[in-house]
Amino acid sequence: MASLNRLTERASAIGALPSDPPEVRVRNAALLLLAGLIVPLSTVWVVTYGVLGLWAAASIPLAYQIVSILTFVLFARSGRFHVFRAAQLTMMLFLPFVLQWTLGGFRASSAVALWAIASPMGALVFLGPKRAWPWFAGFLALLVFSTVLEFAVSGEAAIPDGVVVVLFFLNISGVFLTAYLVLQYFVRERERAAEALDREHRLLQVERAKSEQLLLNVLPESIAARLKEREDVIADAFPEVTVLFADIVGFTPQAERMDPDQTVHLLNELFTAFDLLAEAHGLEKIKTIGDAYMVAGGLPAPMPDHAAAVAEMALGMLDRAAERRLSDGEPVRLRIGIDSGPVIAGVIGRRKFIYDLWGDTVNIASRMESHGVPGRIQVTERTRDLLCDRFTFEERGRIQIKGKGEMATYFLTGRAG
Repeated sequence: MASLNRLTERASAIGALPSDPPEVRVRNAALLLLAGLIVPLSTVWVVTYGVLGLWAAASIPLAYQIVSILTFVLFARSGRFHVFRAAQLTMMLFLPFVLQWTLGGFRASSAVALWAIASPMGALVFLGPKRAWPWFAGFLALLVFSTVLEFAVSGEAAIPDGVVVVLFFLNISGVFLTAYLVLQYFVRERERAAEALDREHRLLQVERAKSEQLLLNVLPESIAARLKEREDVIADAFPEVTVLFADIVGFTPQAERMDPDQTVHLLNELFTAFDLLAEAHGLEKIKTIGDAYMVAGGLPAPMPDHAAAVAEMALGMLDRAAERRLSDGEPVRLRIGIDSGPVIAGVIGRRKFIYDLWGDTVNIASRMESHGVPGRIQVTERTRDLLCDRFTFEERGRIQIKGKGEMATYFLTGRAG
């Protein structure tokens, strides 16, 4: 069986063009396999009929061998598979019946016409169901004609009864063996193709999952779903959300004294910890810019306790930052600013797109951070009003905010109780 597999693999490369699809290669190999089985087997009939002195009968399988070899050489050199295919199907259809007529009928020829079955079956495999019908019709017509002729033929070839029985066995077993081996080859190739398709499908699923994950790393899940549905403009108004900005105090001069790898490692470690906090509190990370981190609560899905979730995250961020050290050994300190109010959210860009926020709330939250105090969380009055029963605050007083004038602000100091 291993030798047969190697034979068919080599056969698939004979006369094949680089542009030939796998299906064409398989059909070529199957026809070559079929002919490669019949040509050597027909030697038995050439020798048998020659020994019996039936030279007209012996010349028919011999002619098949010679024409098969010639058309095979032509196919191997020119790649004209259609010539080889047409010659094989034609000879497989007519020559067994001609041989049967020469010998005197079904019984005298040991039903050698059985070999003609290879023609319509081969046409079904090599040409497809629609183009195979003429070959089926031809086989049936020749079979009917041979049956009628059986009653008209009076003489029979002088073949001993023992030889007739042996030839019956060879004809039946030869046809069966040839059909079985060709079908076995097709079943094996079908299974290999199915396995290859399954592997490609699994790889496609893996790549799709990677793409999905990359998209979800950039956009909220609901926004990613809308974007995949080819929604042209994604823009939503939210009446009340809470926005947080955080910045590492003194990081820029420190980064100038740190190795690039060390700088990136510190930011990656710290922001990964912040990402976990955002996920734990059901918040949406918006973006990072340098050593600044922006997160929001209450979007894209509305969230009734968005201010409390952001406050919890802010306290957690201070704890995570205190666990890390800058290059001078000092602990990482953050300035954090929070505001609550209406925003517009949407996706901007077509390449390297981002889910971003706009509005006065975003600007004020950014000012709360930039006008804040290292190591503390500065919030606006409207955020304090949303949290006053669950958290503790320290009044900072009224401070001058760029673009807003004086504003009353507060420091979030901890959880109430």
